[in-house]
Amino acid sequence: MRELSLEDQLKRLQALVALIGLAGGLLALGLGRAELAGWIWMAGTLPVLAALLLEIIESLRRGDVGLDIVAALSMSAALATGETLAAAVVALMYSGGTLLESYAEGRARHEMHALLSRVPRSAMRHRNGALEEVPLEDIAPGDRLLVRQGDVVPVDGLLGSDHAILDQSALTGESLPVRLERGDFVMSGVSNAGEPFDIDAKNDASDSTYAGIVRLVESARKSKAPMSRLADRYSLLFLALTLAISGGAWWMTGDPIRAVAVLVVATPCPLILAVPVALVAGLSRAARYGVLIKGAGQLETLARIRSLILDKTGTLTDGRPKLIATDAVDSLSPDEILRIAASLDQVSKHPIAEALVRAARNRDLVLSVPGSAAETPGEGVVGRVDGHKVVVGGTDFVMRHVEATGLPFHETEPGAVVVALAVDGRLVGRLELADALRDGTGGLLTSLRAIGIERILLATGDRRAVAEKITEGLGFDVVRSEMTPDQKVLLVLTERKNGPVMMVGDGVNDAPALAAADVGVAMGARGAAASAEAADVVLLVDQLDRVRPGVEIAKGARRIALESVFAGIGLSVLGMIAAAFGYITPVEGALLQEVIDVAVILNALRVLRLAPEAGTAPLAAV
Repeated sequence: MRELSLEDQLKRLQALVALIGLAGGLLALGLGRAELAGWIWMAGTLPVLAALLLEIIESLRRGDVGLDIVAALSMSAALATGETLAAAVVALMYSGGTLLESYAEGRARHEMHALLSRVPRSAMRHRNGALEEVPLEDIAPGDRLLVRQGDVVPVDGLLGSDHAILDQSALTGESLPVRLERGDFVMSGVSNAGEPFDIDAKNDASDSTYAGIVRLVESARKSKAPMSRLADRYSLLFLALTLAISGGAWWMTGDPIRAVAVLVVATPCPLILAVPVALVAGLSRAARYGVLIKGAGQLETLARIRSLILDKTGTLTDGRPKLIATDAVDSLSPDEILRIAASLDQVSKHPIAEALVRAARNRDLVLSVPGSAAETPGEGVVGRVDGHKVVVGGTDFVMRHVEATGLPFHETEPGAVVVALAVDGRLVGRLELADALRDGTGGLLTSLRAIGIERILLATGDRRAVAEKITEGLGFDVVRSEMTPDQKVLLVLTERKNGPVMMVGDGVNDAPALAAADVGVAMGARGAAASAEAADVVLLVDQLDRVRPGVEIAKGARRIALESVFAGIGLSVLGMIAAAFGYITPVEGALLQEVIDVAVILNALRVLRLAPEAGTAPLAAV
């Protein structure tokens, strides 16, 4: 259970005093002590009224005119006219309403608290042949750590054991545990679902993946949306309307009680309750789907997006090379060509070499241990595999080690990388790799148009031929290639003429455009820290399809907030009119208004049940 802040404690105390005052007065009234009952009701009202007046004074000093003035007027008028029971009811309902609002916001943040609660506080470190438990802040890059079964990985690192079984559902949404091999990257925040293993720390705890996520969650808590300030913008109008109706009722009938009843019905306005609850609930709901929105203002803007600009590498595509074709010269099969090349490439840390090794393991090929290997950085590797001399690398590098004078292969696809393979001085084949389009991208873009995004553009620094090839058949409105970071910013600013713009990217070169966009979205799982820092929204999983649930939840939260506001204010105005005509007494008006307030808060909490399109699952049950 979370520790209550001083403000929450004061709200509880005010509600308790108001409750005791109302109940004590009713008891005295039941015993025939009507005069004593009036004094008790007044005693229960005055502390709430005093606290409210202090808040109003502080708001006026800041230049804010809030709707709490209506609540203060209704309590003051009720006390002045002897309607102490109505004043006590308003005091209880107002203090109870603010307490309910705090509870609702706490309920909406529950899933964010669950994310924060997973942060480990210490780790087991190998030191001088023994294990020692150390605080997270004492871990330095290069330290070897033991991750026990069930532990949350404390920092990013490289797997130092032969293998590990990890539950990544909290961060990646993968329902089944994954198996990593020695040297694989282990992300902080995932849980050990198998035997204990070692990792070699790559970052400080403060720079780890999970720590960055936590910082983003904390910043999301402190935001105030422009939409939240609707109460401030329209408070004078609503206050004037309330005073006009109450004053008119008094002037037309000469009965001040009708004016009090009107004021009581208008206390407090649902506008100041429903909007923050709905938007904070939207932040929490989006986080469950791997979409970390940094603030309520960004969530509201996300709901109004009309244009989407996508980066290519690492956003529209996976960002890592994948094997797309294998050509053979002689009798070797494609799998055998891959097996031999990957066996030798095990000694290299080049991304292309790692991609070949990964492709071979994905096909369950048994790799041999290479011998006498020598790497020429950036060109290729020479060594021995199964007793044969093997050369793998760029075509120019391999051709220098063979007798052939030409390459009997078809033309390479735009943007593809070719790796040649020679065995015992003979060219035996080549492997073609490319940064492939993410699965389901076409369907995603179509579905985004269906929920209101009117224009979709590609902005990439790659060559035009590569950009056109990768976007073929996807229906982009505009494809811009060979763009510099400042040109991407200019594209964002130009596109604003069509409405609010969302930019999605992952690299350092995307950071300026992300900052310039109305909503910048960073691919946070593998993207650069600079892009995550500049963005308004961070996707916690390396899946572009998470953009859609983020937009859907934002639209739903804004819609529900507005529904609550309009319904609440409409009912309040009807109640004020009924009170002006004498159909509602002050006590009945207080009860009616609180029913309206509770209804709009509960309606705002519907955001927590928003469900995006079928097939998009939340990251983990919380």
